Amino acid sequence: MSQPRRSPDLKGWGFVFPALLWTLAFFVLPFVVMGAMSLAILDGRTLVWGLYPDNYLELLEKAYLLRAISVSLEITLTVTLVSVVLAYPLAWIIAFRVPQRWQRLALLLAILPFWTSYVVRSYAWLLVLAREGVLNQSLVSLGLIAEPLTLANTRFATVTGFVHFFVMLLTLTIYANLVQLSPNYRRAAMDLGANTFQTFRHVILPLTLPGIVTGAFLTFVLCIGDYVTPQILGGNTELTVPQVIMVQLGRRADFPLASALAIVLMGIVTLAYLGCARWLRLDRL
Repeated sequence: MSQPRRSPDLKGWGFVFPALLWTLAFFVLPFVVMGAMSLAILDGRTLVWGLYPDNYLELLEKAYLLRAISVSLEITLTVTLVSVVLAYPLAWIIAFRVPQRWQRLALLLAILPFWTSYVVRSYAWLLVLAREGVLNQSLVSLGLIAEPLTLANTRFATVTGFVHFFVMLLTLTIYANLVQLSPNYRRAAMDLGANTFQTFRHVILPLTLPGIVTGAFLTFVLCIGDYVTPQILGGNTELTVPQVIMVQLGRRADFPLASALAIVLMGIVTLAYLGCARWLRLDRL
């Protein structure tokens, strides 16, 4: 007697269930707990659960919290813009100027910084930008400056450390788009009378925008939530949101306010995602 066959739907759920359980346990549940924590308050050292908006009101009332959000957005947008401007020419050179047999080696060299620990890279930049570091010593020895410049523990140092990392990430996403373009697009544009700049502006750039937007969004997400680079290179001159969250957790044990800050940070990332997704959908219409 033949055994009853399993339903395709049940078999499909069998494959999906482990991933779904993992997502529920390590993303959805922690997020729900964090959301509930952001609506709790501290009564002395006692955590009082409830639906209190006090933590979100505190974000609007305290200048240093608003300043942290502003600094995080300014640094993130600057890093994203500079990384795109630097990564696009690099990806273009690898895709169209480097011989195909050498492109893998060029990409390998481009992603070489990924092989180094994130913390080690940050401290390496600190040594380069320090008052007695390599850059200042070189500028003084060449006679370009009389006194060492203050480069470390500044926003410039933070942006530099971020850009060094994210240019490589954006180069990969843009390169992946560029190599998929048929050379016939450029030939057709030239046949229709377009010069090199017009071909790039009206043909190449629009076709590679999905890679730019994808890489820019990844840069935005990783940059705005990073704690290590601003802490090492920026010091405590300008606090970002992750640094403020760590202060609330480590020094004040104010878990509700830290949770509220994390929720706001996730809200900013969600808005950025919705903007990128909507823009890509509109661009394809």
